[in-house]
Amino acid sequence: MKLWASTLRLAGRSLRRNPLRSALTSLGVIVGVAAVIAMVSVGQGARARLQEQLASVGSNIVMVFPGATSSSGSRAGWGTAAPLTVADARAVERHVPGLRGVSYFRRGVVQVQGGGQSWSTTLWGVPESFSRVRDWPVRLGAFLLRSQDDAGAKVVVLGATVAEKLFGVGQDPVGAEIRVKDVPFRVIGVLEGKGQTVWGRDQDDAVFIPFTTAERKVLGAKRIGNVDMIRLGLVSSEDEAMVVDELTQLFRQRRRVQPEEDDDFAIRTMSEMSRAAEGSAEDMSNLLLAIASISLVVGGIGIMNVLLVAVSERTREIGIRMAVGARRRHILMQFLCEAVVLSGVGGVVGVVLGIVVSILISRLSDWPTLISPTAIVGACLFSGAVGVFFGYYPARKASRLDPIDALHHE
Repeated sequence: MKLWASTLRLAGRSLRRNPLRSALTSLGVIVGVAAVIAMVSVGQGARARLQEQLASVGSNIVMVFPGATSSSGSRAGWGTAAPLTVADARAVERHVPGLRGVSYFRRGVVQVQGGGQSWSTTLWGVPESFSRVRDWPVRLGAFLLRSQDDAGAKVVVLGATVAEKLFGVGQDPVGAEIRVKDVPFRVIGVLEGKGQTVWGRDQDDAVFIPFTTAERKVLGAKRIGNVDMIRLGLVSSEDEAMVVDELTQLFRQRRRVQPEEDDDFAIRTMSEMSRAAEGSAEDMSNLLLAIASISLVVGGIGIMNVLLVAVSERTREIGIRMAVGARRRHILMQFLCEAVVLSGVGGVVGVVLGIVVSILISRLSDWPTLISPTAIVGACLFSGAVGVFFGYYPARKASRLDPIDALHHE
């Protein structure tokens, strides 16, 4: 321990002889560590926002889409197969276990007027089960009723964005009348805000009316009962595989798909989408980390370069130390300690700078950042390893000097 303490003191004394050079040498490590922490924080924040956005779409969700038709070995475009229907959704309710609800919808872009304002938004024609499947609570008023869907009632539930655009912030529009494509509707509710989806679409920029009303009085339909998608809510995520198998068998049977033919429908789960999105976020985080780590490598090269210069400048000093009894390992330890001190101090300063940069990114760009203790510890350890790795060659070169030649060095 005394030997290490003495070596550290000598290393510190040597570095203090040229404080500006030492500071500039550590600068590469400082920038590298700060970049690693900032990039990891940005990546972790992006992943957290992604999980939040996926959760806003709904948990334990399974979606069924019309697929593509095949003819003579070639496959047509997506959605060219026969459309899904309300009858399909009813069949799912009857035959597939493990569901907390089944919903479906038709949607289109419409112009709405109300409160003296006009706004273009997305219209959703949905049944009363929609909010339950999507786990989308109502903030004001109530959601659509089955009786309103059966009667084709002209009632509407507003998304938070539409309510704000038409009636202003903090206003209660329940009971007010709006016009949807010039058809009068009575507002019966306003949904809680959901925010943006993973794809950047504002979920709250929407209005919801009974499915029957949408297809018969607003959007129109070439054939009554066709839907754009069927969405199912699962009781438990553990039932997902079983539900997907049951759905596949049911839809192949209902759509008369032959055993040798491909499915003309598609089934997607939120867990599948979540895994894909998580994989993309992880790849992006790793890319950012790899780019930031290059700065640490550059900093290590700077340390090696400065120590090589120091060996050349202090050759006579090394010869004197060897002449009075210092062994090769003592010289090796001293220069390695100098490298580790340079990288270690740079690591500590870099941690502080990285945290400050992460906070600034979060506040100035409104981008979430999560400062990871693991990243901080990892960056510090990596900076120390950089010091050892890049400091070893100059230290070994110094320890291999011949004492006689070193004493005669000018």
